[in-house]
Amino acid sequence: MEHYKVLLKIIVCHVIITMVTSINIDPKGYVMYCPCMGRFGNQADHFLGSFSFAKALDRTLVLPPWVEYRFPEPKSIQVPFDTYFKAEPLNEYHRVITMETFMSELAPEIWPEGQRTVYCYQARTYGSKENDCNAKEGNPFGPFWDTFNIEFDRSEFYSPLFHDAYNPNEINRWKQKYPSTSDPVLAFTGAPAHFPVQKNDIHIQQYLHWSDGIAELRDKFIHDKIHGEKYVGIHLRLGSDFENACNHIDDSPMMFGAAQCLGHRMEHGRPSKQMCYQSDKTILRDLTKVLKETGYKTVFIATDSQDLISKLSKKLKKITFVKYEPSNPHVDLAILGASDYFIGNCISTFTAFVKRERDVNKKPSAFWDFPPKSHDEL
Repeated sequence: MEHYKVLLKIIVCHVIITMVTSINIDPKGYVMYCPCMGRFGNQADHFLGSFSFAKALDRTLVLPPWVEYRFPEPKSIQVPFDTYFKAEPLNEYHRVITMETFMSELAPEIWPEGQRTVYCYQARTYGSKENDCNAKEGNPFGPFWDTFNIEFDRSEFYSPLFHDAYNPNEINRWKQKYPSTSDPVLAFTGAPAHFPVQKNDIHIQQYLHWSDGIAELRDKFIHDKIHGEKYVGIHLRLGSDFENACNHIDDSPMMFGAAQCLGHRMEHGRPSKQMCYQSDKTILRDLTKVLKETGYKTVFIATDSQDLISKLSKKLKKITFVKYEPSNPHVDLAILGASDYFIGNCISTFTAFVKRERDVNKKPSAFWDFPPKSHDEL
């Protein structure tokens, strides 16, 4: 009997030790950041660049939650990264760990309270402290770090270093200035990446796989509402905020996701205002052309504002128009990505996410009013 008690104690101790040590500490360190600029499309662009930067430094990337804004909530809401995407496939590119796991399992040992530094290029002068990153000033900055009860004890300005994952000399300077032995966690006030996403980082999209939850909702919708038929997916970016942004397209031709159709050096021309914010006539013209070419009878619409279903249905009486309800932008993205043909907004980073996913899967895509057409015909 005593033998079995001793054996049981050994087994229990072994299980406890295994649980404690199941997550190995990365001796090369970690990169952590707040995805604090814009909504999903912008955050996705920043994610690709930050992932590339973490790989260049050979540090594990701490996967941040997605920052969302849900009216009338006064503060941002943080949604765990793996709610929308699987974490495991990302390891095919480079090491990752979710922020929830990092903070609960590793932070107490390698990044304990009282020893937490935040990194920024220079002081955020509008904050409450001078000569400080003021990492928690404003929304979503404060709510993001508060989600994990993180308080920073000091600020570190990394200027004149900059984020260039493809410059070996710059990466060496980062490693020399901030070795993992003294700086195990590089926690940035914002994403350590360029915006919009750089051409060299677009390929990382292939490692982003929808979570089972999102994939199931996508597949159920396609089965129940589209009945397995081939369909055109379209993205309409018609909100007033985007309309206002498009008023500056002549002065900022490469803003947001414009490179996806214009090229990263505008080698495919300059954008038209209709490429940025489309009239009903432009949408009808381009959609009609695709429907005639493909012979498809179903159109899935994802929109930030107007869905135009009533207007389009009057002109295209033989076409069935569907949208996902209740509104869910991530399921919209997944359904657009799975469509047999896609028409999106050249300037939108939401469209850009869909376009990158489709390019990975070699699916055809187009953009409203691209290449620009004469609008006399409208």
